[in-house]
Amino acid sequence: MAIVRAEPTGVPPTVTTVANPPAVPIFCWREFACGWGAAFVNITVTYPIYKMIFRQMLHGVQLTQAFGQLRSEGMTYLYRGIFPPLAQKTISLSLMFGVYDSTRRPLVEYCHVNPYTAKTVAGMVAGTFEAMLMPFERVQTLLADAAYHKKYRNTHHAFKIIIMENGIKELYRGLVPVLWRNGPSNAMFFVLREEADSRLPKRVSILSQRTQEFVAGACIGAFISSLFYPLNVLKVTMQCRVGGPYDSMWTALMHVYNERDRRIRNVYKGVSMNCTRAFFSWGIMNTAYEQLKKVFY
Repeated sequence: MAIVRAEPTGVPPTVTTVANPPAVPIFCWREFACGWGAAFVNITVTYPIYKMIFRQMLHGVQLTQAFGQLRSEGMTYLYRGIFPPLAQKTISLSLMFGVYDSTRRPLVEYCHVNPYTAKTVAGMVAGTFEAMLMPFERVQTLLADAAYHKKYRNTHHAFKIIIMENGIKELYRGLVPVLWRNGPSNAMFFVLREEADSRLPKRVSILSQRTQEFVAGACIGAFISSLFYPLNVLKVTMQCRVGGPYDSMWTALMHVYNERDRRIRNVYKGVSMNCTRAFFSWGIMNTAYEQLKKVFY
């Protein structure tokens, strides 16, 4: 960009060249990298808590009973099945943040869409992309279920047996509740997260700023996770079956409702532990994401 500076009469004008600020590309790999790193930190810390919640979802037992199951199985099985969520969540969070940013910015900057509409659309798109990784979530469900400890030795073995016996379609059992969960929850997360980021005060102390980032991400994540908890119960119920007919969401809901004494409250068994896990999980993830952004940018 050239700037012409006016000079006194008879003196040629001075032309100064100023470099244009670098444009941020629509596809920004940094967002994908930040999402991947944040998920890696989160999964390695919170996986044992996930297994307790999973047992509550599957069997409708109390927290102490779920803990007792894991304790009786020993440390050998504690991290059994971590590879699928580690692979799925790192790629999933990478897509979540990367696809969201790559979808939202063109809508706002080039199409001049209302920012809230752009965030909602971008969140839905990112959630739909995440559903492509559902086979990892499917295998994780089977490996975490004690009923399949002897049938599936590890992730690779589970994939192999499922595809050989039932075909690739079996890996996508329970897709509908996953789609209903991913899109709306992503859209809600990004809208609330950016609202919190813009409205909360900027802290002078590094520690207080990190604490604020943790609490903001934790509260948003815990709220959304609890709101969509019944969809996770339906997903687990549908995915703990291998082979046979594919039940609809309504059939799965009636099965859970009848199996748990026809009480809505029992459908939410495990929600308190799930809320606790989501609180720490999303708090860790939000803080890690913000730190990685400072590194990559």
